Amino acid sequence: MKILISSHAFAPSIGGIETVSRLLAQEFIKLGEEVMVVTQTPGESGEKLRFPVMRRPSLGQLWGAVRWCDLFWQNNLSLRTIWPAWLLHRPVIITHQGSYCRRPVGIDLAHRLKLAIAEQTPSVAPSRAVAACFRTESPLIPNPYDTEEFRLSSQASERALDLVFVGRLVTEKGVDLMFEALGRLKGRWLSPSLTIIGDGPERAALEELTARLGLREQVSFAGTKRGADLAEVLHRHKVMVVPSRYAEPFGVVALEGIACGCLVVGSSGGGLPEAIGPCGLTFPNGDGEALAATLEKLLLQPNEYDRLRAGAASHLAQFKAESVAQRYLTLFRKFL
Repeated sequence: MKILISSHAFAPSIGGIETVSRLLAQEFIKLGEEVMVVTQTPGESGEKLRFPVMRRPSLGQLWGAVRWCDLFWQNNLSLRTIWPAWLLHRPVIITHQGSYCRRPVGIDLAHRLKLAIAEQTPSVAPSRAVAACFRTESPLIPNPYDTEEFRLSSQASERALDLVFVGRLVTEKGVDLMFEALGRLKGRWLSPSLTIIGDGPERAALEELTARLGLREQVSFAGTKRGADLAEVLHRHKVMVVPSRYAEPFGVVALEGIACGCLVVGSSGGGLPEAIGPCGLTFPNGDGEALAATLEKLLLQPNEYDRLRAGAASHLAQFKAESVAQRYLTLFRKFL
């Protein structure tokens, strides 16, 4: 089978969609399929890939790529790339990753068009929360994580560090909410360490906020890390915090944290609780007091770590890239 993958963002960009597209492309190749990726991300990934990546294709290049394929998988709907499939009568499957789940406000023609297409095209949802956003039924196939990079290590040092955050430093990720929670814990004579991994437009403002709140001794900014470097840092922490203010559609980063031995504390809206499963705790989105109370519980009750970690292996098994790829291929063959 010749599979064309549309991934609007792709390596060297960092994010959940980029990870899912790369992992499943690799697994499709291992399972004997042919793969090509089209993306709007410029540059080179920095790693050797076993499939071609067409970056910012011209109309002619896109037309040729769609003509080449047997099936066009859109990992999140792209209006820019889907149209040749209709003209060339190629089957299309769309995995909705959540960016257009909300109902449109005002005119927003592009958003309304995406919803109209989503309701007329065979689709997949990575979580029940995403599936519930659409009128048509979407089979559930979860997003995978990289089992080679993110796993327990026999060489990992003692988990001497308390809290870690991994993500872009933007408002919706709720880093400031963590600082609010740390301030509340400080008033309760608790001063856990927090490592911020990632970068973004709000880094300078967040660094200033730590100074204003008197948290400079507790918070360290480690910058962007990926792959083995990221896993090595996660191995030294006890709890990953995912305090998103918005409803996360899924949460591959939570799987990476669990695989490296962390518990996960995350916001309860959207599909993030499905990624966390039994391996952590949730709190209402945007509630700094609830986040502080949840962290306090874990800090003062160390037995909770072993209890919540008990189901990690069975929980992670459903998110292995090979089994996720097999489920996609079974679905794809139904449309050929």
